[in-house]
Formats: sequence, C-alpha cells, structure tokens
Amino acid sequence: MNKNELKNLLDKKAAQFNRPDFIAPDPISVPHRFSKSQDIEIAGLFAALLAWGQRKTIINNANRLMDLMDGAPYDFICNHKETDRTRFESFVHRTFQPVDLLYFVEFLQYHYQQHRSLENLFADGMSENEVHTGPGLAHFHRQFFSLPHMVRTEKHVQTPDRKSACKRINLFLRWMVRKDNQGVDFGIWQGIKPAQLLCPLDVHVHRTATALGLLKRPQSDWQACLELTAKLRKMDPEDPVKYDFALFGMSIQPL
Repeated sequence: MNKNELKNLLDKKAAQFNRPDFIAPDPISVPHRFSKSQDIEIAGLFAALLAWGQRKTIINNANRLMDLMDGAPYDFICNHKETDRTRFESFVHRTFQPVDLLYFVEFLQYHYQQHRSLENLFADGMSENEVHTGPGLAHFHRQFFSLPHMVRTEKHVQTPDRKSACKRINLFLRWMVRKDNQGVDFGIWQGIKPAQLLCPLDVHVHRTATALGLLKRPQSDWQACLELTAKLRKMDPEDPVKYDFALFGMSIQPL
C-alpha cells in the first residue's frame, strides 16, 4: 500500500467512525450527558482515566460515578463538604480504589476554587509554538499531584516523564480540543491547537498502526506515540489525531 492509498484508507475509516452513532458504545458517551463545559471536563476526565478494560464496564462505572455526584459533577465538586465524600468509599474500578478517587475529588475541588477550567493545567505548561502537548502532559501530572497524596495514586495519571504513551490523557485531550461538525469530540478548549494533539496509543492501536506500516517501534511507549503522531501529521498537519478514529475503529473491526 503506497502513501496515497494509506491516506485514503485512513480518511475513509476516520469518516466511518467519527459519527454520532460512535458515541453510545464509547466512554465519550459519559461527558455527552452534559452541556455545561465544567461538567463535560470532569465527566470526560474520569471517563478517560477509567478507560481500561471492557468498554461496557468502563461506561457503567463512569456513569455510576457521575450519579454519585448527583448527576451534576461540577456543582458537587465545588460545593460538597468533606463528609459528603463517604459516598465514594465503595467505588472501585480495577486498580482504581476509593483512596485514589478521594484524592481526585479533593484536588478537583481545590482547583476549581481558583480556576474555571482544567485547561490551564495543560496549557500553562506549553509555549504557544509547542510542536505537541508533551510538556503540557508533564505539567498536568505535576500540578495534579501537588497536594499531599499517596504515591500509589500517581499511577492512574500517566506522564511522558515516565516514558508512558499517556493513552488515556491524550484521549481526554482529543475530546476537549478537537472540534468538527461530526458531534463526537467537544472542542471546548481554545488554548491548545488540534495540530498539537498526540494520538492515543494502546496495544490495539499499536497493533493496527504496525500492520499498516505507521509504526516500527515494538513498545507501546512515549516514543511510539511521538513516532505514530509524526506519521499522522504528515497526512493532516492541522488535525492528525482525527486518525485515532480510524486506527481505533480498525482495531475493533479489522479489514
């Protein structure tokens, strides 16, 4: 398959999966419950960070968490009292335990007492001409864990400083930053450009990208994420991560 044929295939597959009927069976359905930008941010962050395992379980647990926040996550985060956090003491998703969730809730309340959005946690770590969001991902991790916490909780937020591909955080950024007319991604953040986004990379996308000749690196790590995104950027410099729809879609519905 030559470069033009590969681009045509990926464009076709991106269009196939970047559609409203993609939403319901995907974790992005959780933030789509909401219209207020802060509700979308909070629901999106949790849905993305819980996005490992079976998609049905991910969606069920993320929706359960939104219900524990009375179906109004921003209002709950901003106005709850510490005693209200007891409702989270039985929440578990794989290795994500109540102690981890309690810290997340504490930090989010602290942050929203000072800022209107989560965007600055990423954008403040990036220069205007940054090639990609890597510095913003590292900044987010440092800021997110700036309050006293258990070290174990840090494993639930990936960072390029530890050579992680940062799949779940890159997925969250795709949701918040990309904007088109298809109605899947939200595009509610303006300080980060779609051109700066990095492709969410997990073992399934890695396998598909390798089979298509987009990746040579055998590990699904930070370098592989940069390598893959660089290839996708050559096909669409302004919106390389639209091809996440194609690669993910092809990983669950192979040719």
